Amino acid sequence: MAKVITIGLQKGGVGKTTTAGILSFMLAKDGYKVLAVDMDSQGNLSSLLTQQEDDHFSEKTILEAFVSGEAAPYIYEVNEHLHVLPADDFLATLARFLYTEYQESNKSLALHELLAPLKDKYDYIIIDTPPSLSEPMVNAICASDYVVVLAESSKWAFNAIPRFLDTVAFSRENINPGLKVAGILRTMNDVRRADSKAFVEVIGEEYPELCFDVVIRRKASTGRISLEGLYENKELSKALDQYQDFYKELMDRVKNG
Repeated sequence: MAKVITIGLQKGGVGKTTTAGILSFMLAKDGYKVLAVDMDSQGNLSSLLTQQEDDHFSEKTILEAFVSGEAAPYIYEVNEHLHVLPADDFLATLARFLYTEYQESNKSLALHELLAPLKDKYDYIIIDTPPSLSEPMVNAICASDYVVVLAESSKWAFNAIPRFLDTVAFSRENINPGLKVAGILRTMNDVRRADSKAFVEVIGEEYPELCFDVVIRRKASTGRISLEGLYENKELSKALDQYQDFYKELMDRVKNG
């Protein structure tokens, strides 16, 4: 039965898509069967993992899966171990679909119901989320076993953490009692800036039991993953080196959780 992990925070620019993509890639490389679910209408995770142009998935996305009530026909197979349920701009209309056509009363469980038939086919389901506490984000949280909170080393990201954790807590108390916070991953740390270092420390002091030990630094090679991809990238080992420690920590927490 798949373990479902959402990568989330309602602020943009904290590295959610990069982290979700790298995590999916690493799990698949280790031989796990992985489904990466793109719940962001920007579709960047879909592009990163499939190396297809945005229009490749026109009318073959997770939105069509919601409408039809079946996800399997819309899954793109990257390789034997890595599959993607892609998104495009039209996912922005999900809320309208949920409140005008979706028949079930609890709109927050639509993704949970959609993924349920797939869970015995995968080891991990990794969900990328949009930069807002909208229906796609709430559905991702309610469908998950674990949430990884991403926090850029900045005041706005720091301020977003408690609101996001409140949303997770509400989901756990009212909808998804098995939900756990796997941890807070501090990202985009610029070692040249004193304020960035300060927020790494502040977040660690505020959430000492939740923060992962590893802190993801800004690196040019990591930033270029969106351009170079994950498959024929000559600097991939350099780009992913710091994510190896996060991967190990996360797997320890998930397996022991």
